[in-house]
Amino acid sequence: MALFNMGKKAYVMLENGRIFEGVSFGAAGTSVGEIVFATGMTGYEETLTDPSYYGQIVTQTFPLIGNYGVNDSDCESKGSCVSGYIVREWCNAPSNFRCEGNVDEFLKKHNIIGIHSIDTRCLTRIIRESGVMNGVITTENIYEKKDELMSKVTAFSVRNAVKSVTVREKEEYRAENELFRVALLDLGYKTNIRRELIKRGCTVTVLPASTTAEEIKETAPDGIMLSNGPGDPMENTEVIENLKKLKEYNIPIFGICLGHQLMALANGARTEKLKYGHRGANQPVYDILHDRTYVTSQNHGYAVVSESVDSAVGVVSHKNANDGTCEGIRYTGFPCFTVQFHPEACGGPQDTAFLFDEFIAMMKNAKEAE
Repeated sequence: MALFNMGKKAYVMLENGRIFEGVSFGAAGTSVGEIVFATGMTGYEETLTDPSYYGQIVTQTFPLIGNYGVNDSDCESKGSCVSGYIVREWCNAPSNFRCEGNVDEFLKKHNIIGIHSIDTRCLTRIIRESGVMNGVITTENIYEKKDELMSKVTAFSVRNAVKSVTVREKEEYRAENELFRVALLDLGYKTNIRRELIKRGCTVTVLPASTTAEEIKETAPDGIMLSNGPGDPMENTEVIENLKKLKEYNIPIFGICLGHQLMALANGARTEKLKYGHRGANQPVYDILHDRTYVTSQNHGYAVVSESVDSAVGVVSHKNANDGTCEGIRYTGFPCFTVQFHPEACGGPQDTAFLFDEFIAMMKNAKEAE
């Protein structure tokens, strides 16, 4: 049973003027962001620590959050980038042998404003019908400051997202039995990407998003990983220019989520903003090349426009079974493949974890060909 204490009021106001009243948990204050919803039934710790949610107020569609608590081992980054957290019910008496605290304590630790006891189903339906929109979450009396807050809401946009979440300097994580060296370009990477590489014998060098193609090459990598990350992909003009140079080195490349989008832009394709994005652990993806469908974990608000992918450069390898959007590209002129979904999914389905093995095989073939 969900247990919580009724406390101070909190409010959510959407850009369309709709106000939801609920109860505060986590930090107090006011925060503006883009309101999105995530459909995962588990994995709220990963959601709260995924840098891809930078600038966003996250609504959990699953009605009960916090029943197994939180612990540092499940975090996908060193902190939290969400601008606010919205749930129907939160559990302040979690029960799990790995539990190190509860969600309320986590939110307070990272200064995140939370709200519970609102109709998240209604909120989700509004977003599905109207599309993602800006909003504000606050513990102040919203009716006294409505006009002031609305002006901030309408003026808000997610800017400098990748620059805000990437590492500031190079970090190295060594594999016990090193087989390969991988340069991981940090666009807002999830820790499990690093874990999946290390357990396959890869020493991982995490590099800031601003690292140039030449500097990446100087690390002498056997392969390059382009990570997930937040924001509008077209904002990252410097990274896109670096990727244009990087592909000339013929080093095997594997891109995930934002990395997938940026590589597509570097090769002349276009991206578009989706109405309400794909955020959850139940997205069906059709593998065109192998005639199979996988259930995947996803977190993105933009997608590559399939029709804009030049057939002379690459082919669309995967598509979303719900809306037909591009979910993967295999490049033909250089050793690279990218996917929109998360093969490192945690929590979420692990149907596509084998893509890391394909990356390993690509690096092995490149080494043998030297």
